[in-house]
Parts: sequence; structure tokens; C-alpha cells
Amino acid sequence: MVEDNGLYFLPLGGSGEIGMNLNLYGYGPEESRKWIMVDCGVTFGDLTTPGIDVIMPDPDFIEERAHDLLAIVLTHAHEDHMGAVAHLWERFRVPIYATPFTAWLMVDRLKEKGLEREAIVHVVPLDGHIKLGPFDISFVTLTHSIPEPNGLAIRTPEGLILHTGDWKIDPEPLIGEKTDVSALTELADEGVLAMVCDSTNVFTEGESGSEAGVRKNLIELVGELKGRVAIASFASNVARMESAIVAAEANDRRVCLVGRSMHRMAGAAKSVGLLSHAKPFIDEDDASHFPPDKILYLCTGSQGEPRAALSRIARGDHRSVNLTKGDTVIFSSRVIPGNEADIFELQNLLSERGVDIITERDRHVHVSGHPCRDELKQMYQWVRPQISIPVHGEHRHLAEHADFARSLQVPQALAGRNGNMIRISKDGASVVDEVKSGRLYLDGNFLTEAENPAIRERRSMAYAGHVTVAMVIDGQGSLISGPDVRVLGLPESRDLREDQLMDRISEAAENAFDRLKRRSRCDEGEVEEAARRAVRRELNMLWGKKPQVDIMVLTA
Repeated sequence: MVEDNGLYFLPLGGSGEIGMNLNLYGYGPEESRKWIMVDCGVTFGDLTTPGIDVIMPDPDFIEERAHDLLAIVLTHAHEDHMGAVAHLWERFRVPIYATPFTAWLMVDRLKEKGLEREAIVHVVPLDGHIKLGPFDISFVTLTHSIPEPNGLAIRTPEGLILHTGDWKIDPEPLIGEKTDVSALTELADEGVLAMVCDSTNVFTEGESGSEAGVRKNLIELVGELKGRVAIASFASNVARMESAIVAAEANDRRVCLVGRSMHRMAGAAKSVGLLSHAKPFIDEDDASHFPPDKILYLCTGSQGEPRAALSRIARGDHRSVNLTKGDTVIFSSRVIPGNEADIFELQNLLSERGVDIITERDRHVHVSGHPCRDELKQMYQWVRPQISIPVHGEHRHLAEHADFARSLQVPQALAGRNGNMIRISKDGASVVDEVKSGRLYLDGNFLTEAENPAIRERRSMAYAGHVTVAMVIDGQGSLISGPDVRVLGLPESRDLREDQLMDRISEAAENAFDRLKRRSRCDEGEVEEAARRAVRRELNMLWGKKPQVDIMVLTA
């Protein structure tokens, strides 16, 4: 690694993927380099991670250097930017800096972990300023789909970096201020060495659209509907929450929040003076007594999350809320890639109950919170950076963003990936080292590495089931009991019933035992391995799959 008083950017999450953002900035020689962490977020499990709901970056690199980590600075309150802080904070034990809305939610999360008295959250005013060692940081007001999104102007002895966080350009944001164009152009006049920028919508032409248009359409749409109405949206999109409330009240409906995240976000919004004009929300139990055309449910679960409110409603097992024929669910959200199967299953369940479904394909009920190409072009024209470093995207997004930046006459663009140590200087940016990056899984109450053998075993069991064979041998190497077979997740067919399959498994294990030499029959390890191989071979021949096989050999 280069040994100098240099400036470094190191993403450990969010570069090569959308979500799970964790970015490090370092300044100084390697032996005494000071670091700040910008954001520390999560992503969520899928069918490839059975039993895992929450995934976060592996912070091993900065954990080893925690004595040189000055603080965690949060750009905004989305889960993919701040959701991992409470889980990982004890590894760093450093101050946290955030604007009021984000700080409120951060403290709430720390309370859940019992850390609210240990972890110090400093509230930074909007357009505020903090000084952390060699880093002089100004918060720059942007627009996004959540209150108080901030870019960070990070001044260092080497130069000025603009870290955009998530953003878009919304001329009518409804909640919060417009993008602070004057602050951005003043940074350009000062000279921006590098801009580290959101890449989510780089393939989408035009602009992302304004929240004002969505609000207008929701008001009209809710007015057309006669039965119960449920709007499913991201709870963190407080502007959309307010639009749903306005649409309800404009059509003489009261609002019932359904889902823990909705209540959490409403509390955070009210703590900073938002939603102040909304009528009191109706309790779930009381909402069931309202006439169908006088209530609107605002629900979590737009991505088909099995435990979220809307999925429980669709399955008919929600404690208080019931939707039936004549009711309507409006999906005021987009389909996040990877969630298609869950969302379509949810919509089918609702359809089976006679519920009508409206999505962004049917009406203008959603806009993105990330910049499309015209907005990216405008940002580059405002900021005029010498170097573009795309983040917040899969590799194809980052590569396209880098090409797009070059087409806008940005002198250099570098599309890195998680673990790339990027040195930034007036001479340009380059990858100078590769450090460990990876994922941690929140497995119940345990935080484990992604390479944990238990996850591989679960994937195998999900694909091909599990077989247990128990055998008892004596000291002379004779089989005195078993093989006793138990199976989980194995099918049966007309040609091979379960009892016949278990007989074949037992026979394969016993034959393997009989083929062993007398000395080997007294060795539990050799018996287990021989029987395991034989059972897997037999099942592969019969079924075409190799399940997890456990052989238990006991000595009498």
C-alpha cells in the first residue's frame, strides 16, 4: 500500500449491489490513518439464505482499526443506510452524527438493543457542519423519498469530496426543502476533487418524477373507489405517507396505520414537526367498525414480506384487518428486483379474496427516489467534479455510470467494488489495495459470517431434504440394532412409497456395513462414512438428488 499522507475511499457495502451501504473515508499514513464511516446499512434475505432476514456488511477491516475510527456519519434514515448501526455499534463504540429525523430513528433502534445510554447520537442541524480530525464535513440538503436526505461535503487536506448519499431532483418535494442548488454550485466553485454518487437509475432515461404528481393521482383514485382501501408503501417514504393521508381525508376517509414500521415512521415524522395537520389515526380494532367507504389502511408489506401487515391480511390471519370482495389495495411502490415472486404471490392471495389490485403500471401512484439520467447530468453540471466514483448499484450500474460521467466530460471515472481501497488525489483516483469485505447474517439473535456451514446445510436441506440413519454396534463389530431411518422432505411416488424408500435406505446402510472388514466395523468413524456414502449414492440413483445425510453410530 502507498505510504503517504493520502486520502482514501473504501466501500465495504453498496458497491456492486443495491443496498447494504457502508463507506469509509481515510486520511493519513497507514500506521495512523484516521477514518470516518459514512452510513452502515442492511439488505434482506431471500430464498438463497433460508432463515436469514437481515444481512449486513462485514466490518472486520475497520473493526481492527476501531481506535482510529472517529465517528459514524449518517446521510439519511433508510434501512440500507443506517439499519446495521445498532447491530454493529459495539464493535466500534464511536459517536454517531445525524440530522434530527434520522437521529430520532437511530435512538429508537439503539433502544431496542439496550444501547441508548452507551451510544452517543449527536443531532446535526439541517445544513449543519461538523469537524472530525482531518475531516471537515458540511451537510448539504438534497431531495429523496424520506425526510432530511443529505449529501456530505467532506473537506480534507487533499481536497473536497461530495458524497451524495441517495437523492433525486424533485421540484415539488412536498416534505422537506428542495435540493440546495446554491450549496452545490458553491462547492463547484471551491473545486470538487471527487463526487461519490448514487447509480440506482442510471439506465433510466429522463427524470424520476415529482411526488406532487403522485399525490394528485392518489386523491383522484381514492375518490373513485367505494369499498375499503389499503395503500401499501415503503414506511420510510414519509412524503407518500402524507400523500395517502391527504388522499384519504380529501375523500372523507380516516386513516389506520397497519404495521410496526408505519407507526415508527409516523412517530419520527411527528418528532420533527411533520404530519402535524393530519387527523388522529384510527386504531386497528376501531377501524373495523367504520363503513367500508370511510376508512383507508396504510400498510407495510409492499414487497411481499411474509411477516409484514399486508401479507398477514392477504392470508386472512391478521388480528383486526380483513379485506374482501369490493375492497382495493393500491401498491404505491415499485417492484424491487429479487422480490417479484413474493409480490406476485401476495397479489394472487389478495385476488383470491376478491380484492382489486392497482399498481404503478395501472395508475401514476409511484415515483422513484433516485436520479435518472437527466438528473445525473444536471448534478454533474452543478458540481463539476474532477473524478466520478459511482456507488449504490450493481456492477453493471457502476460501469454504466462511469461511462456516462465520462460522456459528460468528467476527466476521470472509476467504478470500484466492495473491498477496493481507492486512493484519491489531485493526480486522479486508483485502486491501490484490496481488503476483506463480505457479509454478516443476522440469524435469530446470532450474528454469523455468510460462510457459516449452517447456511450451506440449510440450502442443501431446502433443496433435497434430510435423512438420519441410526445404527448400534457392539465391541466385536456386529450390528445389533438398526439401521433405523428417519426422513424429512423426501417425496414419495406411485412407484416408491415412503416406507419402501426407507427400506432401501436401511438396506444400503446395512450392506455398506457388511462390506467393511471386521476391524473397520469397530471404528465408528469408518462406519459412519461408509454408510453415509452408500445412502447418498442409493438416493441419487432412486431420486436424482443427494440430501443431507447424518449417520449416528452408537456402541453398546
